[in-house]
Order: sequence, then C-alpha cells, then structure tokens
Amino acid sequence: METLEFVIFPDGRVQEKVTGIVGASCAEVTAAIEAQLGQVITQEQTSEYFTQAVQPYARVTTQATFRDW
Repeated sequence: METLEFVIFPDGRVQEKVTGIVGASCAEVTAAIEAQLGQVITQEQTSEYFTQAVQPYARVTTQATFRDW
C-alpha cells in the first residue's frame, strides 16, 4: 500500500515520509506537494528508493532432440 505521511512541527517544518512506492517514482508523486509546501531543506532516501522493480516473467527458449538426452 502506498502512503504519504506528514508531520507538521510547531516551528512550521514539515516532515514527509513516503512508503510503498518502489524506485525514484516517489519523487514524481511528491513533487507537486513539495512545491506548495516551500523550500526542501534535506532529503533522505529509504531502501525502497533503491529497490528495482522485479520483472514478472522471463522467456526461456530451449530446443532438444531425443539424441541430446
């Protein structure tokens, strides 16, 4: 499940945490929100950011004749 969590501190700082989005696409999801919130001071990528999407299948082609056994 994809979630965005925001913590707003009394001094106006906002901490944003994204979970459930694999790869760098989380930056695309949060770009518009960050533009409205103001200046981004720091960013820290989680392990999900560096995870690569898994291919759902692989195609394998083999040919064998009775003589090859």
